[in-house]
Amino acid sequence: MSLAEADIAFAKELFSALPDITTRRMFGGMGIYADGVIFALMRSDAQILIKSQDSAFDAKLSGMGAQKWTYTRKNGAESSMPYWTLPDAAVDDPDLATALAREALALLR
Repeated sequence: MSLAEADIAFAKELFSALPDITTRRMFGGMGIYADGVIFALMRSDAQILIKSQDSAFDAKLSGMGAQKWTYTRKNGAESSMPYWTLPDAAVDDPDLATALAREALALLR
């Protein structure tokens, strides 16, 4: 499954208040960048994930109902990535989505 143009347009619009938003297709999904820094992904199922490598931000996202991206390796071991699902409230609220993206970017720079 790969992303539809409408999915890509949705992500760009959701984060349009950020400077220099660009996207790059990868692995059936895409990376979402602001000023050249990747801060989010959109998986091939069109779910948006926001990057976090900070325990306080992880806790905030978890408190908002986000879930950490985990997967099972071929050997059965569970692994996780430094990405969290975008909270449902943020999917429908560009101001909240942008605020979370700004917070993620501040921690990534």
